[in-house]
Amino acid sequence: MSTHRATITDVARAACVSPSTASVVFSGKTPVSDATRRRVLDAAAALGYTGPDPRAASLRRGRSGIVGVVFEEHLGAAFLDPVKTLMMDGLADGVAPLGAGLLLLRDHVGSADRPLGTEPTLTTAPLDAAVLIGCSGTLRESLDVVKARGIPVVVIEGDAGEGVPQIRLDNREAQRQAASHLRSLGHTRVAIVTLPLDNARERGWMTPEREAAIVVDVTRHRLEGARDVFPDAPAYVSAGSFIDEGHAAGRLLFAGEDRPTAVIAQSDLLAAGVIRAAEEAGLRVPDDVSVTGFDGIVVDGLSPYELTTLVQPATEKGRAAGQAVAAMLDGRDAASLRFTCVFREGNTAGPVPS
Repeated sequence: MSTHRATITDVARAACVSPSTASVVFSGKTPVSDATRRRVLDAAAALGYTGPDPRAASLRRGRSGIVGVVFEEHLGAAFLDPVKTLMMDGLADGVAPLGAGLLLLRDHVGSADRPLGTEPTLTTAPLDAAVLIGCSGTLRESLDVVKARGIPVVVIEGDAGEGVPQIRLDNREAQRQAASHLRSLGHTRVAIVTLPLDNARERGWMTPEREAAIVVDVTRHRLEGARDVFPDAPAYVSAGSFIDEGHAAGRLLFAGEDRPTAVIAQSDLLAAGVIRAAEEAGLRVPDDVSVTGFDGIVVDGLSPYELTTLVQPATEKGRAAGQAVAAMLDGRDAASLRFTCVFREGNTAGPVPS
């Protein structure tokens, strides 16, 4: 069996046209007659030629056609979060005009179960640019690697310092709006269920020491927004944005007699878990306890509830990051953007029970 890969010259010879004519049939840059196009395509099909070698095109352009997307958490866990899925959809749209694809990576630091050299990293992958999802903990080390390579970088929901375009949300202001809504309903005994504080993702009650050491910007800013309205509200830290995590937190919150009349959850998935725990405790939502979320996603199995939440433009955030990458690769400046959430009143928050 021959391993020879047919070339455009082979196709041109079989179709009885010049190599340049055969080439423009595939590039579409110059019009050719329908008869010529059909002859070239038939010859290509017979030879098993599917088009120009993309590696050659990459060499001519001096680009790999790859944009790295870096997560802190395991990729399997990341894509259990609908927000990140929507964000990735937008990011793919944003880089599509470049003809680029996305390569999903974790941070560049190795570990016992993931030693360096066993998978592509920011150091080894042939990247044109990189997008960092968050910029805390080990991702700040990843940022140094990207800068050392001299490739453009954009950060979504994180502080990367000057010179790095950042795509962010008004997390503090949005969370303050939800908290203010609860206060307007008469709630004073309010608890908070937060997203992780750092890459360790340890569950447990918030302490002043833990609060002072928060490195995840989204968690800190949303907590600050709730604290603006309820400065003394107790907070429980989850290990991630999952329904099960919200359920575990809710079981603790509703176990004592001095239970809260309202819970501010930092994601819709956490809020759904809190509602499940409330139902198990025999509490009615919102008659006995009110629950607010954050994100504005569709949560399967939540009916008949429609969360009172903050709707964030997750797809638009990703698209903006992709467009920033495209601008920088084109030699243009890319500005940082700050998106605004929209408060959506559902049926999970009501007046404080008498």
